[in-house]
Amino acid sequence: MLGSLIASLDDPKVAMGLLAAIDEPVLLTRLAAAAEESGRLPADIVGSAVRHFMETASDDLWTQLIGIMNRAEDPGLTAMHAILDKALPQNPGTQEIGHAAR
Repeated sequence: MLGSLIASLDDPKVAMGLLAAIDEPVLLTRLAAAAEESGRLPADIVGSAVRHFMETASDDLWTQLIGIMNRAEDPGLTAMHAILDKALPQNPGTQEIGHAAR
């Protein structure tokens, strides 16, 4: 299921729907700032950020992500929230992903 969601992030409607489902104003603000700074659309940032995480995350980050997903009612949505939270950090040196299971 997570793999299908990630694969579908190339569709801007899916990416923006995901953000609407996450419904996290602070994350949306961080995404908007990243999009403005890079000159890219927010939907493009979402897809590339998730793919970058999938390709480069350390074993520790994967372990944290699995733990977050195991405690969540909606593991896919929770994983996407945690990945985006890590990809769009407020404090660039932070190594933990996610702050709470949704």
